[in-house]
Amino acid sequence: MSIPAASSGNDRTARVERLRISRAKDSEDKTRRALDAVDGLLRSGRRITVAQVAREASVSTWFVYNQPQVHQAVQDSITAQRTRGRQNSHAPGTSQVSPAGLRTDLALAREEIKDLKKERDRLRNRVRLSLGAELEGVNQHELLQRIQQIEQRNTALEEALAESRDQIAALEGRLREAEDDLTAARASLRRAMRSVPSP
Repeated sequence: MSIPAASSGNDRTARVERLRISRAKDSEDKTRRALDAVDGLLRSGRRITVAQVAREASVSTWFVYNQPQVHQAVQDSITAQRTRGRQNSHAPGTSQVSPAGLRTDLALAREEIKDLKKERDRLRNRVRLSLGAELEGVNQHELLQRIQQIEQRNTALEEALAESRDQIAALEGRLREAEDDLTAARASLRRAMRSVPSP
């Protein structure tokens, strides 16, 4: 005996609705954790980056970039740290950046790029595996919407990668300048020590 089409359609609608509710709740939980992580990093004076927020909140960097509320909070906090300096930071001179600090920032930026690339590859693989299975029974309008969402996600990831690469280039430039300054200071110190008369 075959199951009536209407009953099958109702079951599918109910499953889709349950899935939608579950995803919405999961997104709310992730958003709350990410915002708490931003607040905690800001209060502690630790450097705020997308990768650091993602690690603190146990979410993906993709989520931080693509959840508007979280991404805006991260950008606002980064701007606040640049403008006012890091509050409660134990570093004695926030305006004077050491080569070691720049190397740390550079390492964090490179780690963030690695995370973004992994997330991009994971999403591409998931889309490749699931898209074929989902095509059956999906109307053209839904398919176009999904393609647009995928393109938006890909664009966001590419923008995030470009932004991180720009940050790395800037940090590498600052690191070179700091190392040049350090070399010049050492040379100046050696000259000064030589000019001091022996007792």
